[in-house]
Amino acid sequence: MNGIGAVAGLAGRLAGCALACGVAARPERSLARDEAVCRLGAVAGERGWGVDVLRDVAGPDADLLFPGGSAELVEAWFDLADRIMIDAARGPDEPRLGQRVRAVILLRLGAVTPDRDAVRRALAVLLSPGHAGLLARVMARTVDAIWEAAGDHATGITRQTKRMSLGTIYAQVLLFWLARGDDSAAVAAFLDRRLAGVVRLGRAKQALLTRLRPGRAQAA
Repeated sequence: MNGIGAVAGLAGRLAGCALACGVAARPERSLARDEAVCRLGAVAGERGWGVDVLRDVAGPDADLLFPGGSAELVEAWFDLADRIMIDAARGPDEPRLGQRVRAVILLRLGAVTPDRDAVRRALAVLLSPGHAGLLARVMARTVDAIWEAAGDHATGITRQTKRMSLGTIYAQVLLFWLARGDDSAAVAAFLDRRLAGVVRLGRAKQALLTRLRPGRAQAA
């Protein structure tokens, strides 16, 4: 898909969106909208996210639910997927937060939104000119939903920092999944490498801070 590489570049900008705006405002929600995007999502991999397809699968007046057209349809679909992911992640608690995050990401890609063609076409809509802000909001909400599904309750700067890091990881894993999602083991291994990299960086940062503190104390 032309422009799909822009998703990777967007990951670094998610931090600025989160810091400037907090949690991205959610789109309108209703049972009628959920049912409509479910029907469209079931065929979007083959037929796309057009309003004409929506009317065909969800009724002649279904387009009235989405005055923003294809972009609003895609936003609503991703928002519904976020909510489904949060509900599906409920169950026995894994004591390690990192493993819960891992499980939620794999759940999202493997079970909640398994149709890679539908996701590709949805991202193509959001990557079209004029929708950069919407794409940032959609991805920011998904990252926030992953943390919520994993049971993270951090606040303040810790919360923002975590979402910045996960935004980068999720964008990278999403791209890998779009390319090789038929190999679930490879996707899981790629995700594990990304998560391990964050852990190593955190440990190195902590070690550096530990070494700097005594020097500061002596200087004082």
